[in-house]
Amino acid sequence: MKVLDSLVKILPSFEVYAHCDVPCGIYDPKPAQIAAATILKMIQKLKEYPEDDLNNRVRAIWTKEEHARKCKEELLILWTDYFKSEHLEKFPDLHDKFWKAAKLCSKNKQSVDEEAANELVKAVDEIAEMFVQSKQK
Repeated sequence: MKVLDSLVKILPSFEVYAHCDVPCGIYDPKPAQIAAATILKMIQKLKEYPEDDLNNRVRAIWTKEEHARKCKEELLILWTDYFKSEHLEKFPDLHDKFWKAAKLCSKNKQSVDEEAANELVKAVDEIAEMFVQSKQK
């Protein structure tokens, strides 16, 4: 135990945050839906800000990109942790929908494209509906 205590004192440590891989059953598409809606709203705001309003433009772009990252993370949690192989019977296009939605998250990080943001909102809403249906007996 003394060796372990010594190592703990010597080695650097830091807090790590992650959604657990334990099947806790706490899954919800709402965070992805909020993130997708935020991306759309930031793109709409970017159109409103004057070109010389760099502060608000940078903040909106940063928010858009951060929410695209969050959206993708939340979708991947649902895809890899919540949905199981038995869901494929009910939703044969499940993998395709998630793959395309994840790609739309990336597209929305890379550009300021209201059409792509609307497509992401729609894709996430479709996944949310699949989630709701999967809960029904």
